[in-house]
Amino acid sequence: MNRPTRRELLAQSAAALFVRRLQALPLAAIKLGILTDEIDDDVLTAAKFLTEYNLKWAEIRNIWNQYNTEQPIAKVREARGILDEHGIKVSVEGTGFFKIPLPPETPEGRKKLDEQWALLDRALERAKAFGTGTLRIFTFMLAPGEQPSDASYDRIYELTREAARRAKGFRLAIENIGGGHVWSGAQAGELLKHVKEDNVGMTWDPNNAAESGEQSFPDGYRKLDPARIFHVHVRDFKHRDGKVVWTAVGAGEFDNLGHIRALLKDGYQGTFSLETHWRDPKGKMFSTETSIKALLPIIEKV
Repeated sequence: MNRPTRRELLAQSAAALFVRRLQALPLAAIKLGILTDEIDDDVLTAAKFLTEYNLKWAEIRNIWNQYNTEQPIAKVREARGILDEHGIKVSVEGTGFFKIPLPPETPEGRKKLDEQWALLDRALERAKAFGTGTLRIFTFMLAPGEQPSDASYDRIYELTREAARRAKGFRLAIENIGGGHVWSGAQAGELLKHVKEDNVGMTWDPNNAAESGEQSFPDGYRKLDPARIFHVHVRDFKHRDGKVVWTAVGAGEFDNLGHIRALLKDGYQGTFSLETHWRDPKGKMFSTETSIKALLPIIEKV
């Protein structure tokens, strides 16, 4: 057998062993999935990748190179059919709802808000088509040079409560995000204290919170009510020149093992999505595959 053929067989054997080990892990207990466009915007390609790693959950944002909320509903149903064929459930529908600067209370600002309410309506229709009751949303971005204020937060809380009313029957999972009014665990905790609607919770991203300068685990995490964490993003980061940069899972500073253990100890039964953001020159699928493989020993220890 020539060397290239032998290498190919060894690689195939290693991949098969990895999948067998992964199948033996308590994945059902942590409901692990991947944000599909971190694999590929083509739904079939992403579904095959998830199946290869025995993952049964997917967070959906972009499909076929476009935000799902901008795709015709027929394309959403087509995507759902592909996922169903591969035994994959949609954990969260990713939306860009409220991912804009807080509109002013002017006629132009009200027009922008009307556009956001229309976006929410499209998102709810597509969430239903995907078979999920959970939407990832935001709580407005800071405009260049803008500083958060009590007045802006009061209005954000009011608008979030209105969104909860309009989305009755669905859960709104707010992602804490860099450059947003809700970035850190402390800010997320404050929001949840003011917005008490039970269909409002968090897509908790501790790595985003770390980017704000917060010690996101355990400090930021402890600012949250675990019962109101609806979804969790998994990735890793490291500091470079005083700034947070994304890296492959296991190659950075974040304690994914301790974080997952704490969530489970606190009764968390929701879903997790790998969302690497890190990009190897070999491409996003290679980057995601590198990180999902690195999660294996972490999950083994949970």
